[in-house]
Amino acid sequence: MKVHYLQALVAVADTGSIRAAARLLDLSHAAVTKSLRELEAMAQLPLVIRTARGIDFTETGRMLLEHARLVVGQIERANTQLAELRGEITGRLSIAVTPWIMLTFLTKAVQHFRERMPGVQLEIFEGLSAVALPRLREGSLDFAVGTATPNMSLQEFDSTPLMTYEMSVIAHRDHPCANATSLHQLLDQDWVVNYTQADYGAFMQELFWQHGAQIDRARLHCGHSTSLLFEMVRHGRMLAHCPSVMMATESMQGWVTALPLQERFDSSVLGVITRRNAVLSKAAQCFKDCLLMEIKRRARSAAVADRSLFDVLTLLF
Repeated sequence: MKVHYLQALVAVADTGSIRAAARLLDLSHAAVTKSLRELEAMAQLPLVIRTARGIDFTETGRMLLEHARLVVGQIERANTQLAELRGEITGRLSIAVTPWIMLTFLTKAVQHFRERMPGVQLEIFEGLSAVALPRLREGSLDFAVGTATPNMSLQEFDSTPLMTYEMSVIAHRDHPCANATSLHQLLDQDWVVNYTQADYGAFMQELFWQHGAQIDRARLHCGHSTSLLFEMVRHGRMLAHCPSVMMATESMQGWVTALPLQERFDSSVLGVITRRNAVLSKAAQCFKDCLLMEIKRRARSAAVADRSLFDVLTLLF
């Protein structure tokens, strides 16, 4: 199975069409089409389906795509490491960052990184677990900065703890339940939440079940971006369960409130998550160092905004 066949398969999946994949790979339309046909001939099974909207994948194609992403990602990382040995720090660094890190420490960390490694292109994803872990699993991310969930497979991932943080239930300050003192007063409300199907049980245990609360699953609406979650809280009159540190960010001030619930939630652990036994490239290690440097700088700061952050954060490094 030739590497360029797999590269064509991944490019088509990423772009949604053969024409766009050809532009991405700097190849002709005919060359990409030929690679797909030869890959299907080798597999002796159909892999792609051509539709009016572009390219879709058969079940076999989706299975092979998972392997192709791992292979292509490993080749890209090998090329990056070879370039590093030649003294060339170039290429691409792909990471996912949990939303509250994005709103607090990320900008300065990126600036420090760009000063140290101007030749590296950054690709940053919003790192909600439902988005980040599948990308990490398939090899399209170098690492993620996120929460180590209870169901995260130790056979698949490693996590280096950075800090702990508290969780709160939030609502628009004008929500009729803004002064509720118990979860049991909120079970007839709509919630916007984020979890993977694998983490559903752990999520429900943390938020509801450990407190003896049962809620109709139809009340829980999954949102897989921060802007969507906050839009539903701000204008959709929904409740959400989010890190307390979000209350200290500029985008949340003036309209949101943390409910004064008698129930308390376990602290969560934020960490740097990688695929099991993965070795970080120099660029990845540099970005990690820049992020830790910025977190430590603000932890030592006497500024009011920084003190409010570290009232609800505890460093583990």
